[in-house]
Amino acid sequence: MGRLNLLMSVLLSIFSVSIVLMPNLASAQLKTNYYANICPNVESIVRNVVNQKFKQTFVTVPAVLRLFFHDCFVEGCDASVIVSSTPGNTAEKDHSDNLSLAGDGFDTVIKAKAAVDSNSRCKNKVSCADILALATRDVIQLSGGPWYPVELGRLDGFTSKASNVEGKLPKPTFNLNQLNSMFASHGLTQADMIALSAAHSVGFSHCGKFSNRIYNFSPQNPIDPTLNKQYAAQLQGMCPRNVDPRIAIDMDPKTPRTFDNNYYKNLQQGMGLFTSDQVLYTDKRSKGTVDLWASNSKSFQNAFTTAMTKLGRVGVKTGRNGNIRFDCGRMN
Repeated sequence: MGRLNLLMSVLLSIFSVSIVLMPNLASAQLKTNYYANICPNVESIVRNVVNQKFKQTFVTVPAVLRLFFHDCFVEGCDASVIVSSTPGNTAEKDHSDNLSLAGDGFDTVIKAKAAVDSNSRCKNKVSCADILALATRDVIQLSGGPWYPVELGRLDGFTSKASNVEGKLPKPTFNLNQLNSMFASHGLTQADMIALSAAHSVGFSHCGKFSNRIYNFSPQNPIDPTLNKQYAAQLQGMCPRNVDPRIAIDMDPKTPRTFDNNYYKNLQQGMGLFTSDQVLYTDKRSKGTVDLWASNSKSFQNAFTTAMTKLGRVGVKTGRNGNIRFDCGRMN
């Protein structure tokens, strides 16, 4: 009986260790040269399409960047956010938190997939998830951000449900604890979170996402006291009361078309658009990192590439847990 109990406890400990390790097994299979003998030109094919889209509209940059983030934080980086709804299923993209994802992001991935599949050697061999990861790196570099090698080998997910989105994406009202908790659930540190927040260096937001900060923050302070007064007046001018909440304004008031560390300099001046931006400077636990990256662009870029690589490993599908979609917008 004693031996049986010992055997059982050993088996249980092995089982529990395997459960802890399992989330890392899929991401461990990713590698930068994954397509070297499958579709050796995949990076240049995707890059050419991204370049064309970028020339047509700058919106391509924030659109692709947000698409990648919204994909990875819900069910992992598996291109499930690109799937369209069907009569029997409301997909991720139709959840209220995803309705503001710009069409140019979806269009970039779909066009890049078509370009990849037009190459006979590559046809149906490159996942939509990997194409999105590559396009994200490319838009970052095109807008002034760092180039970094992209780990590849993801498969596309089998499910895309709007109900899975609820509570999985950070809200503009989040404080530091809420941000850290959500990012930690994906193996991302506070430093990773602060680095990834710099995605707000490009792109735009709708007035409805921050109007509480400029009109009805609290009974004592209609305007959020952490908001720069001149900036608050500017925002009120661009987003008057009762304006269409879908009206959009630049997230970075100074260099909205450049991916740079100006995001952190804005925070130092009380010019973070969301509560979840400004809290990175007002909370003493994260203030030091903001100060460092505001003054040291290279340090920020290194931290950002590390964070993006880690983000790209979240919830990766491999083996029987995914496939390569023929059409990124629908399941095979």
